[in-house]
Amino acid sequence: MSTPTFKTKIYSDGADLEDMKAINQNAFVTGFTTNPSLLKKAGVTDYLAFAKKAVATFPDESISFEVFSNDYDTMLKEAKLLHELGPHVYVKVPIRTTAGEPTTDLIHDLTAAGVQVNITAIATAEQVKESVAAIVPGTPSIVSIFVGRVADTGVDPMPFVKKSVELTAERDDVELLWASTREIYNITQAEALGVDIVTVPPTILDKLVAKYGQTGDEVTMNTVKGFEADIKATGLKILD
Repeated sequence: MSTPTFKTKIYSDGADLEDMKAINQNAFVTGFTTNPSLLKKAGVTDYLAFAKKAVATFPDESISFEVFSNDYDTMLKEAKLLHELGPHVYVKVPIRTTAGEPTTDLIHDLTAAGVQVNITAIATAEQVKESVAAIVPGTPSIVSIFVGRVADTGVDPMPFVKKSVELTAERDDVELLWASTREIYNITQAEALGVDIVTVPPTILDKLVAKYGQTGDEVTMNTVKGFEADIKATGLKILD
């Protein structure tokens, strides 16, 4: 099977350095994103040590690290510290604090100072509009829309994605990122709609490498052969 190629950038979502190294062997993966939940899952106990090692391991790749605090002054200090780790670092700033307060003033001040931001946890077109307005022109930034999480609520997220593409299209310094990817087909959807980046967890990247481009007949044969292998492994039978 040939190596897949995409117009949309593919980033890997995770916080396990060994997994990141293995994933980086795929030429189509050109960046990384992290978040506190992924850090917890990976067992990271020293955030800055992990971040520094990640930047040293992937010095030429885009990589996003998130601030932890909720008040402006502390978030600003954290963001500047993360920004100093490397030229390809993007600082992730949630569009809202845990108290529900907008972070647009922080986004404005950071981008005015040349700090590349990745605005995260966005789930509405209005939040996209707020984000784009807050980004000072000239500083490369990412707007991350959580498409999968919107879909998890039972709502069709495609109108949200289309509107987000429209709202970011005229800003060359702003890239739109499809986050919370749930399946390989999301990459195809994102590319068709003109989304700049898709961030994909390692489990889906594994499927992408193994299954992307299979025909229907191949899916059928792989399925029945998988069933057969499991039948043999369990020793189950119908007839004595």
